[in-house]
Amino acid sequence: MPITPTKKIWMDGEMVDWENATVHVLSHTMHYGLGAFEGVRAYKTASGPAIFRLREHMERLQRSCKILMIAIPFSVDELCEAALQLVRVNDLHDGCYMRPLVYLGYGEMGIHHRTSNVHATIAAWPWGAYLGDHGLANGVRVMISSWTRHSPTSMPTASKTIGGYVNSALAKDEALRAGYDEAIMLGQDGRISECTGENLFIVRDGLLITPPPSEAGALRGITQASVATIARDLGYEVQFEALRRDDLYLADEAFMTGTAAEVVPLHSVDDRVIGDGTPGPITKHIQATYFGAVRGELPQYESWLSRA
Repeated sequence: MPITPTKKIWMDGEMVDWENATVHVLSHTMHYGLGAFEGVRAYKTASGPAIFRLREHMERLQRSCKILMIAIPFSVDELCEAALQLVRVNDLHDGCYMRPLVYLGYGEMGIHHRTSNVHATIAAWPWGAYLGDHGLANGVRVMISSWTRHSPTSMPTASKTIGGYVNSALAKDEALRAGYDEAIMLGQDGRISECTGENLFIVRDGLLITPPPSEAGALRGITQASVATIARDLGYEVQFEALRRDDLYLADEAFMTGTAAEVVPLHSVDDRVIGDGTPGPITKHIQATYFGAVRGELPQYESWLSRA
């Protein structure tokens, strides 16, 4: 989906014109992929734009950088305030997608990064449904990728590491070339990990099951945790349990969760239709409640919103 430029991007404590928010070609991160990022959404509400679970995202960004031994020169509070200012400066009243990013500038050329300056930036722009409005409403076709998720012994899978998403990019490209909407990745042990940028849930006999965070290389998803809370509040039982691909084939319902994707039903996996091929009642119930929460329509989830 094309990016729509806005007026300003926050860079290292300053609001910079969109066209001037540039990075040197010898940036360490560009050459070696060492850095971390987040994806955050703001939504239109009756009381103005609100960023969903902003603090949790900035805290995860800090944790990612701690794992990578990168010291962010801004606190969580400063990053949160910068994000709120960015929504206001760019007049993003109808909501937006936000991309906080921590990257390394150039110092000495080489893999070791300690001489490189640490930079932080946040961009924001209007962005629709990541997998399309049709996918949100009717479900998406997915495939099991031939690319497996990183082993935690080769890549810190609890960190949203920039270079780590080459793995996801290859799987996504494979799926699109094969005519699917998205890819599901297995861990090194053959169990379900996650999609290229989303966590997975299945519904079996009324029970919601999702792979445990960090097992099989899956990221600890903020939307995944939000949906688990919503599901329990609606009276559904949720379990974090390892899944195999045949658990997906035989699921009554299945859906993926993520900040960009939001809550998207699965129509089929490897051409095996899930249920009757339409979004199931539990999926639709959770999806509707999630959108009510992010749009400020449900008071019990107001604490998840940061008002701009």
